[in-house]
Amino acid sequence: MSKSTYSETTYTAIPTRWVGPIRFSGNAVTGEIDVPLATYETPLWPSVGRGAKVSRLVEGGIVATVVGERMTRSVLFTATGASAAHRASTIISSRFDDLQAVVTRGSRFATLVEIHPEIVGSLLFVRFAFTTGDASGHNMVTAASDALMAEILSWDLGLGYGSISGNFCTDKKATGINGALGRGKNVQADILIPHDIVAGTLKTSAEKVAELVVRKNYVGSTIAGALRSANAHFANMLLAFYLATGQDAANIVEGSQGFTYAENRPEGLYFACSLPHLIVGTVGNGKHLDHVEEAMVRLGLREDRAPGENSRRLAALIAGTVLCGELSLLAAQTNPGELMAAHVSLERGTD
Repeated sequence: MSKSTYSETTYTAIPTRWVGPIRFSGNAVTGEIDVPLATYETPLWPSVGRGAKVSRLVEGGIVATVVGERMTRSVLFTATGASAAHRASTIISSRFDDLQAVVTRGSRFATLVEIHPEIVGSLLFVRFAFTTGDASGHNMVTAASDALMAEILSWDLGLGYGSISGNFCTDKKATGINGALGRGKNVQADILIPHDIVAGTLKTSAEKVAELVVRKNYVGSTIAGALRSANAHFANMLLAFYLATGQDAANIVEGSQGFTYAENRPEGLYFACSLPHLIVGTVGNGKHLDHVEEAMVRLGLREDRAPGENSRRLAALIAGTVLCGELSLLAAQTNPGELMAAHVSLERGTD
């Protein structure tokens, strides 16, 4: 293979604004916090800002709850047949402690938490799940899985090397496995908004929003063939936040698979966003840039906390931001003409 050559590194400027503050409570972040959004879709800023305003009018604001976290890598082994693959998978699962010891020897932060095998004919897929501290963990779990594959192959189970990544992980692809077994941070964000705030700030009603969530997000997404996903535009807020904080932006593919849920309750509009696989981190590749470091400091992500707490805080901030933008957009779409009028006014500079 010939040696590759690269031109000098340059940087692409993306308009960025800090929006908020957003009021938070929950198990990962509390208080009122501004958030950075890097985007060319400038109406996103006032839209998220409107949701942020709602959060400040509600006691407790947005409750962001981190309910799970793990990073995965699925490796691929070959066998002579399904029976041999099954025998090997049974032994691999039974020797969890031995495999965990391999991971511990090679990493200060990675911890093996689950082994999930899947057999397809003579192919054995083994999905390893790890916790990875404050890193998103892409490289960490690949290195750990490399070591685990070498260890397993040394056991002489009749397996051959297939690939370090067998697409059962699943990274940067829209699949069902991430939602079923977990990958990244699982964050739930919800808020209960009194009816007078829904009417006064969002210019709509709880009944209209709850109805639209069902008709648009669930029925519309179902007839479109959506995969474990029912939301209006999670990807907009995710990409803007990812770019501003040095995340791997391609992870919005699976990150934007999530659910919006709403109820018209006697006390107001209950509104929730479920983001079951947010792949984010506060250390690692991309975090060395000056503007990213500045954002991390301002978001309170450079505090001396226990391993993993800063990344959980980041995931909670992102989930709350997604809720703000999702709430504002759906409220606008309950009113004829409001969405287009806002885009024309904000993007084209016309009244």
